[in-house]
Amino acid sequence: MVCAHGQDERRPYSIACSPERAAETRRLELLIAVDAGGDPAANLASATPGTLVDVEGPVGAFTLPEVNRDCRMLCVAGGTGIAPLRSMLDHLLRRAAAPRISLLYSARRSDEFAFIDELHEHATAGRLELHQTVTRDPSSSWSGRRGRIGRSHFEAVLHEPAATLCLVCGPAPLVRESVATLKVLGVPEAQIRTEQWGR
Repeated sequence: MVCAHGQDERRPYSIACSPERAAETRRLELLIAVDAGGDPAANLASATPGTLVDVEGPVGAFTLPEVNRDCRMLCVAGGTGIAPLRSMLDHLLRRAAAPRISLLYSARRSDEFAFIDELHEHATAGRLELHQTVTRDPSSSWSGRRGRIGRSHFEAVLHEPAATLCLVCGPAPLVRESVATLKVLGVPEAQIRTEQWGR
């Protein structure tokens, strides 16, 4: 829970760095969306570099369960839902025996993919299978997939449904639809963990 120092309105933000990265950099990373004018939410409206902020927590239950090398893992992120997943991915990919991980990442426009250079590095090195899709980008410069995450997206990344741990984070409609599709494709409900916001 974060707000500018002394303000009353605190809002939840997901931690976007692993414990290891936080220890190395001595920083806590958050992913904070801004509006069309480049302004953050009201609880941080007066914040500029160097401004003190009040932080409470961590809170919440969307945490990384125990996973082993033989596990398959699918992370599904919508927009800023990549924040907690990036934290989990960094933690896992530092292991010598990381599980096989796929990431399905949706954003409105191609310039809204956060941490994308880092994710591409992992994909290029073969540590991560990365699939991206945009939902509202009219630009002809985007040559990747388009459209909301749906069944065809999952069929491309879900290799062993019964043996895959699925972590889904994003807006409520994306989370609801993803969970329903994962179940239809054979992922047991106990292997699906979610975090959502909105209705």
